[in-house]
Amino acid sequence: MVYTVGVAGAGTMGAGIAQVCAQQGLRTLLYDVNTGLAHQALANIRKTWETLEAKGKLTSEQVAGAVDNLQVVAQVQQLKSDLLVEAIVERPDIKQELYRAWEEANSEEALLVSNTSSLSIDVLAATLRHPQRFAGLHFFNPAPLMKLVEIVVGRKTPDEVVATLKNFCERIGKVAVVVKDSPGFIVNRVARPFYTEAFDMLDRGVVLPAALDAALRNAGFKMGPCELTDLIGQDINYAVTGGLYESFDRAERFTPSEAQGRLVREGKLGKKSGEGFYAYAK
Repeated sequence: MVYTVGVAGAGTMGAGIAQVCAQQGLRTLLYDVNTGLAHQALANIRKTWETLEAKGKLTSEQVAGAVDNLQVVAQVQQLKSDLLVEAIVERPDIKQELYRAWEEANSEEALLVSNTSSLSIDVLAATLRHPQRFAGLHFFNPAPLMKLVEIVVGRKTPDEVVATLKNFCERIGKVAVVVKDSPGFIVNRVARPFYTEAFDMLDRGVVLPAALDAALRNAGFKMGPCELTDLIGQDINYAVTGGLYESFDRAERFTPSEAQGRLVREGKLGKKSGEGFYAYAK
C-alpha cells in the first residue's frame, strides 16, 4: 500500500502530480533541487485549492486536509516515501543521480517510478540497486485534469509492482493502462503523426499556427497542435519526437520540425516561458 508519496521535481508536471496526491488524501512530499521553485509550486497549488473551494468544487474541510497533506522538503534524503514519482529533467544521468540518493534513504520495499515521456525505463533502471522496484508512471498534462496514466513495465518490473501501481492510480482517481517499455510508450508514439504532419506544414509555409489550430479545433480536436505543444512545453514535445526519430533509425515519419526546434533554441517553450507559437501574459 502507498501511504506517503514523494514527488521529485516541482515544475508543471511534478506540481500537478503533487496536487493530485495531496488532494486525494495521501501524505505528499515535494522536492526540487531549486527549493524556491518548490515553495512557489506549493503556493500556486494552495491558490488553486482556494479557487476550487470558491467555485464549490472542494469543501473547506477538503482544502484544509489537502494543505495538511502537502509539504516541501529541501533534501532528497527527506523524501521518505512508499512511492517516489520522479518528474525532473529528461536526462538519464541526472535522473540516475537522484535515484541513487533516494535509494540510500529509503527501504528496499519502497517503489520508484519515472514520469518520463520518452526515455527507456530499462535504461533508467540500469544503475539501480533494486530495479525490480522500478517502473514508468507517465501522467499527462495537466495532471490534475487528465485521467490517463501509462504504467510502463521494464524487463525487471514484476506483476506485484504493476498491481500496486494500478491500485495507486485508482486511489488518486486516474485510469491506468499498462504498456511494455518501448519508444514513446502508447500515446506519444501514436500522437506523433498529429504533430509531425502539422509542423511539416508550418516548415513548408503552407499555413500559419493560428489557422492550423483553428482548422483542427473546428474538425473536432479540443486543441490544435501549436497551442497544445505550447501547453505541454515545446522543449518536452520536441525531445519526445527526437527520441522516437533516433529510436526508429531516423525514420522519416518521426523527423523533428525545424520550426519547433527553432522555438526551443530561442527559449520560446510555450506557456511556461511566456512565449511559444503564441505569446502569453505572465
